[in-house]
Amino acid sequence: MDQAQQLRNIIKNTNTPQRPLARVITVTSGKGGVGKSNVAINLAVQFKKMGKRVIILDADFGLANIEIMFGTIPKHNLSDLIYQGKNIKDIITWGPEGVGFISGGSGISGMYNLSRDYLVYIIVNLAELDAIADVIIIDTGAGISNAVMEFLVASGEIILVTTPEPTSITDSYSLLKALNQSPRFSRDNTKVTVVSNKVSSSDEGQQLFNKLNAVVARYLKLPLTYLGSIPQDQMLSRSVMQQSPVSIQYPGAKSVKAFESIAGTLMNPGQTTEVKPRGMAAFFSHIITGRKLSSSQSPPQQTGAPTGTTPV
Repeated sequence: MDQAQQLRNIIKNTNTPQRPLARVITVTSGKGGVGKSNVAINLAVQFKKMGKRVIILDADFGLANIEIMFGTIPKHNLSDLIYQGKNIKDIITWGPEGVGFISGGSGISGMYNLSRDYLVYIIVNLAELDAIADVIIIDTGAGISNAVMEFLVASGEIILVTTPEPTSITDSYSLLKALNQSPRFSRDNTKVTVVSNKVSSSDEGQQLFNKLNAVVARYLKLPLTYLGSIPQDQMLSRSVMQQSPVSIQYPGAKSVKAFESIAGTLMNPGQTTEVKPRGMAAFFSHIITGRKLSSSQSPPQQTGAPTGTTPV
């Protein structure tokens, strides 16, 4: 039995009928500067206001957008789970409104070189997030890097954020094309939705989606669902400068009304039943098993986690 199959069996045993599975939503964009992290954060706040337990995983390597916008500096990140033996609760930082977030740092990319025992240790820990959160939002980097693609092919729900700028539309199409061409992408098990950001009106948002959808339908045959639009809003820009989500800082702002509407659409029973929750263990096992894994290679400087046994 190869390592990938062993990990799949571990996930199968982890996801018992009695164990709840979190809903994992991945937020992405074809280029930077379109407001992707703002969408992730404010949807998280809106979900929290709806009574959901929410955690954001900041997977934008090298950029600490989530912690900057929350005005909170995390003590630990995913690397500490991998290399320092911290458990999953240790690396969660709790931000405004009780929204938790995890800084990915360089920890995720480092998982590809870990031995089986350490992978099991990480996956079992990540599975604990399903008991802590109802919704987990993955905030990816922008563009079509390998790291971003790994997250997208592992996700059952993808929110693509785009703007009316021609380059944003072009880059959004390029991202969807790259995703569609990935041999590990399952269109039957993935729901791709679109948010039109920084628009002057709801009509412009709809037209933006229609333009992108027409090209995608013609050349990629990939179904897209429109979630709605978020207007240009001075209050949103001001809240970023104040390092506080606009949904908290200016709850009456027009952009907040849009976030409320989109969050309501996502939580509508008619929307949620289309994609079965997979949970975090399955999400990360999909990423890891997509790479060639070496059962004999162990990472350097791993401390705290047990060796020779399967850590739990």
